[in-house]
Amino acid sequence: MPATALLSQSAVAAEPLVNATGDIAIKGYDLVAYFTEGKPAKGVPRLSSQWEGAMVHFASAAHTEMFDADPEAFAPKYAGYCAYAVSKSYTTSTDPSAWTIHEVRLYLDYSRSVWVL
Repeated sequence: MPATALLSQSAVAAEPLVNATGDIAIKGYDLVAYFTEGKPAKGVPRLSSQWEGAMVHFASAAHTEMFDADPEAFAPKYAGYCAYAVSKSYTTSTDPSAWTIHEVRLYLDYSRSVWVL
């Protein structure tokens, strides 16, 4: 498990989700899929929800409904910024394939290489 998963909640003030392209959160990946499928899945624009200033895409209607019922349960920590970068007092974008779930929270990182630092 990456050490970044152990960061304090107060490391980043509440901010909107990371917008990689316009207002599309987390490069269009389905936030619910990390929890239900155990892997990243690309969402589709026709299955989306507006939340915290960004459009969140989903891979299925069921995932859209799950997110809409409890968005905080699926939202990534640190507004979707790289958890390792936040631990070093800066922010950077993330790679949807560089992720972990720790204590039922999703953490994203710039790349999987930060896990070996």
